[in-house]
Amino acid sequence: MESLLQFHDFILGITCALEARDPHTSHHSSRVAEMTETICQYMNLPKEEKELYHISAHLHDIGKIGIPDSVLMKEGKLSQEEWNIMTSHSEKGGKILMNIPSFWEAAKIVRAHHERYDGKGYPDGLSGDQIPLGARIIAIADSIDAMLSDRPYRKGMSSEKCLAEIKKNRGIMYDPDITDQVVANWDELLRKRINVLIN
Repeated sequence: MESLLQFHDFILGITCALEARDPHTSHHSSRVAEMTETICQYMNLPKEEKELYHISAHLHDIGKIGIPDSVLMKEGKLSQEEWNIMTSHSEKGGKILMNIPSFWEAAKIVRAHHERYDGKGYPDGLSGDQIPLGARIIAIADSIDAMLSDRPYRKGMSSEKCLAEIKKNRGIMYDPDITDQVVANWDELLRKRINVLIN
């Protein structure tokens, strides 16, 4: 864990470099990391777990380094082939981090952040508690930021519609207990996200 914390600034540099490739997702990883840490606080998780999940959230999209610009920055709807390439980023990210012993735990979380609670996610079709807790937390933070953010091909959702989507997918895409914490603290969680946008 100490090794992870020592690399925190380096991690921020990596994520900034990744996001520089795609200005439409600027600061996405920082917002997801902030919301992940906040959700961990709601869940009263130990400090070391909270730090691991926070850092993993910063790194959750690192696998997009291996996605071609033609797919990563496409402004229209992806073809099925392009979608398959895009969805490989979680597996690629896990493989990148597995090469660094200090990041093995983060690697498992990054690999699993697109798994779904009902087992219909990717890359491994994990379900429920098979999915690392950090990945379950990042999954809901990642979804919130994606839904609320503008993209070249669509406007971001309103907070009300986003909240409705989160509630609708409780126990389907998202861990029910984590969802309950998010719903109960919705306004504060969004303020944390907005603070990243401002700063």
